[in-house]
Amino acid sequence: MARERTVDQAPRGFDDLVAEGVSVPTAGWDFSWFEGRATEARPSWGYATSTAERLAGAGAVLDIQTGGGEVLDFALGRASQTPALTVATEGWPPNVAKATALLRPRGVAVVASPEDAALPFADGAFDLVVSRHPVRPHWREIVRVLRPGGTYFAQHVGPASAFELVEYFLGPQPDQQRSARHPDRERAGAEAAGLEIVDLRAERLRMEFYDVAAVVHFLRKVIWMVPDFTVEAYEVQLRSLHERIESQGAFVAHSTRHLFEARRPGAAG
Repeated sequence: MARERTVDQAPRGFDDLVAEGVSVPTAGWDFSWFEGRATEARPSWGYATSTAERLAGAGAVLDIQTGGGEVLDFALGRASQTPALTVATEGWPPNVAKATALLRPRGVAVVASPEDAALPFADGAFDLVVSRHPVRPHWREIVRVLRPGGTYFAQHVGPASAFELVEYFLGPQPDQQRSARHPDRERAGAEAAGLEIVDLRAERLRMEFYDVAAVVHFLRKVIWMVPDFTVEAYEVQLRSLHERIESQGAFVAHSTRHLFEARRPGAAG
């Protein structure tokens, strides 16, 4: 989302704001609509720029769950040298179409592949696998498609991310739900699959929502936050949240992110 609020908007009614939040298309991972409506601090490591640096030294690259292809497109545009082969996977049909249109001019093949399916590639096909915010990493598949000496470089969503917002709508969540995606747990999964951890860093980042339209659009776009979200089902909570923002200012939450860099043991071939 946008890094800082840049627009002072005149007060608008609840129905008008909700209608706007519902009307905005949700395909892809372009968050530019949130400019002036919501903010989220960015991790210090700069994932997209760091990915661009790694692309320059890779020959065959796979981007898992590319979304609309925006992050990979940015990284390829910044790379001093692009790989000979770059492939991306995506499971949601609207995003497959969006990513294909965006990445085809860069020579990237986008493969439709469900998030929970085996990766449709040969063993050892890639020397770099990247991913930004995978739903969950399939470690054994990642290891399988990496060449010996190859690298997995990714930014993951961490535990209890934006849970102030989640629990506003769903109420207190069980400890098991709050601790899901914990970096220590993911480290253990990666190591059990055969990866060596090179770097693992985590940060907690401030989010602010300046109007209820931003909340509606966010929950429609990031559907796993409140899985059964509809305006009709949560109208009471949305009205209360609108009144709270109008009287108290931005609704504050905190995202969590961790950077993963891991290596498949063995000499690069």
